[in-house]
Amino acid sequence: MMTLTKNLAPSDSCITDAPGAALRDYDAVRRAIAFISENWRSQPPIAAMADSAGVTSDELHHLFRRWAGLTPKLFMQALTLDHAKGLLRNSASVLDAALDSGLSGPGRLHDLFVTHEAMSPGEWKNGGSGMKLAFGFHPSPFGIAIVIASDRGLAGLAFADPGEEQTALADMKRRWPNATYVEDAGRTGALAQRVFDTRLWRADQPLRVVLIGTDFEVRVWQTLLRIPMGKATTYSSIATNVDRPNASRAVGAAVGKNPVSFVVPCHRVLGKSGALTGYHWGLTRKQAMLGWEAGQIGL
Repeated sequence: MMTLTKNLAPSDSCITDAPGAALRDYDAVRRAIAFISENWRSQPPIAAMADSAGVTSDELHHLFRRWAGLTPKLFMQALTLDHAKGLLRNSASVLDAALDSGLSGPGRLHDLFVTHEAMSPGEWKNGGSGMKLAFGFHPSPFGIAIVIASDRGLAGLAFADPGEEQTALADMKRRWPNATYVEDAGRTGALAQRVFDTRLWRADQPLRVVLIGTDFEVRVWQTLLRIPMGKATTYSSIATNVDRPNASRAVGAAVGKNPVSFVVPCHRVLGKSGALTGYHWGLTRKQAMLGWEAGQIGL
């Protein structure tokens, strides 16, 4: 069994105490992001951004301060290509630096404390046969979170917009088709709170995560855990790091299959140009996560 720990200290910008409010905030945020993505060349005014989100300019200001700890203007800045390129600065050395300093080092002051283990290849090959997985649907800063738990810890985390919950759950079930699934929101709710409430990101109580995949996929996911908040890396850098320098495409496929989104930060992988490339749960959600993280580290 292999364990690895990464950390993220609490910031002043925690999610709201009302989970339903966080979900409503994200609904407005995603509309604003879609508007920005379509109109960024014209540098739209805040009033137009607010109108797209269905709120007033003042409401938009308070919404973004509450949701990400940023003003709307700074959030727009966090979505620019220049900001993405800044995240990639020294990307080739980001993974090595994380390994050298350790996942609890001073450079990791903004990351979720995680300890993880990988299931054996045999457990993965049988499609999860014999595993009992609990699942639940929970509001989060990035839409509805589908949380999947095993007796060893968090096994899956997916995201959906309202009305898409069952589609996202079916997507997750296809990864381990022979497992037994039981809806248990009480059990998964505690995990959801641990993931999304930054006040619970504590070194003395790390979040237990179990990685279920092929040996290569698990190696890629373990590498993702070494990308600190406020940084990003590329598919080719990950390929080099896992000793498969010509396997960028295979790395991309493994990143796309990451079953524990956000916690295992596949959203911090960008194209060499800074382009967002893809994200299994939608590019708008990837933009939201990067913008939210910019607020956590103080853009």
